[in-house]
Amino acid sequence: MGQPVEGASGDAPGTVSSGAARPDLPPGQRLQRGWPVTHYGPVPKFRPERWEFRVFGATADGEKHCWTHEELTALPYTTVVADLHCVTKFSMVGAEWGGVPARTILDIAPPAPNVTHVMVWAEYGFSSNLRLADFASERALFATHKDGELLTAEHGFPLRLIVPHLYAWKGPKWVRGVEYMTADRRGFWEERGYHNIGDPWKEQRYSYQEEPGDGPEL
Repeated sequence: MGQPVEGASGDAPGTVSSGAARPDLPPGQRLQRGWPVTHYGPVPKFRPERWEFRVFGATADGEKHCWTHEELTALPYTTVVADLHCVTKFSMVGAEWGGVPARTILDIAPPAPNVTHVMVWAEYGFSSNLRLADFASERALFATHKDGELLTAEHGFPLRLIVPHLYAWKGPKWVRGVEYMTADRRGFWEERGYHNIGDPWKEQRYSYQEEPGDGPEL
């Protein structure tokens, strides 16, 4: 079973972390110096003339909503200072992420009242499922920048999701859209033995740790 790391689309085994365990980190995590480049599969080529961001599924109006890259990056920009916790046990702390809040997407393309979960879709068909409440967190962000600089292609340019209170695989690189769902459905790594929720403070790493109600049957 491959290990999802660093929120990559189709993530691959990670690097060895450095530093001692710290009380301000989730259990089992260690401080990472620098930002490893870790992913499964090739880095996609960005073609702005073909790129679009889609919101579809159980939308409030029943329609699909699409934005070009220019339109999406023209939406209100904000920053969030947040840590990134990889399930392979490294944590990168205190990064400043900049981009479009997930709540902005929910506001301009609202879900139907019975939506409970979302599936975040990325390049190559990679997917990660989230509870709607996690996606709607005030700190969840579709990031275009880190520490004031555009993301590199290796780290998810043009768009990656940051959900600071969950393990980083829940925030894919190279995001292309969001599907609103009225029932939960496991994403790429969740189908392959990783925890359906992924809370690092509870060390929800693997599906065998799930409690009743944590996710659909495998």
